[in-house]
Amino acid sequence: MGQRTTASGSPASATAPDPASDATAAAPGTAGQAKKPRQVPKSAPSAASRTSGSGHAERVFLVQTAFAELGGSAHGPGEIAEFTGLDDSVVYRILQSGIYQRIFERVDRGLYRLRTSAAQLAFTALDHRLDGAQTVLRDLREATDGGLVFLYMVAPFSGAQRQCVDMAVGDSDLAELGMTPRDVLSVTRSLRTGASGRTILAYLPEVLQQRVLAEPVPDQAGPGVYRDNGALVASLAEVRDLGHALGYEECMAGWNSCAAPIMWDGSIMGAVLLLKLKSVMPVAPDGVIEATKEAAAVLSRHGAARPSADQA
Repeated sequence: MGQRTTASGSPASATAPDPASDATAAAPGTAGQAKKPRQVPKSAPSAASRTSGSGHAERVFLVQTAFAELGGSAHGPGEIAEFTGLDDSVVYRILQSGIYQRIFERVDRGLYRLRTSAAQLAFTALDHRLDGAQTVLRDLREATDGGLVFLYMVAPFSGAQRQCVDMAVGDSDLAELGMTPRDVLSVTRSLRTGASGRTILAYLPEVLQQRVLAEPVPDQAGPGVYRDNGALVASLAEVRDLGHALGYEECMAGWNSCAAPIMWDGSIMGAVLLLKLKSVMPVAPDGVIEATKEAAAVLSRHGAARPSADQA
């Protein structure tokens, strides 16, 4: 259920001097090699903007962030160094130390990945952030005259996909409405189908967008699904520009939708989806769009980091 976009731009390049060039311990195979300008991740602060905190701690965080932004299952020190702008030897030492601290693990000669303990940290961070979500969904259902409301979140164990974690559908029998378990488990989990899927996809890193674009369109998708990747990418730019997506029979024939993103600390976490029969909502009115966006904004505020005592 959605509309059109463009993949986000590539990370900005940096040619500033390497902040870790004074490192003395060398990683295997890197000693004496000249360094070329490295790419800095989009989310990384520039060296000039780092005015507080431990330089070593910042480098550790950069390495951790690189695993998330690079995508893929495992990476070598050189690849991480290229991405972060850190010296190879600094990255190598951080990885070795992280193995003993159970942050990273070596999966092959010269290749590393985050340990599953990183997932535990994420679950701890997310704990209680969706308290009260059911109230928000019911309020949206009431504000849209009985629309079917779903809460989709990024799926934690299935790559670039989504899963429905809550809904407000009143006494509606989804089976009678034509929504089968196959719809939920195949069509609606894909990020390339539906307003909520494209809403999430629009804010994901480009490496994950490309993974989704390489996937086939689910066989059970509706007649309005985007089959052309160019049109799908164009729709993502529109989602980011407008802050919502409109879907016309994308997941299922006869159903139109509106979705808005749930953002926590600048990262996409999910989407609120409002679904109505095409015969009832041939085009989403402004009231439905604004109500859906407000519900997503409320859930975004629920998940946002609270200011610490010394920031208040």
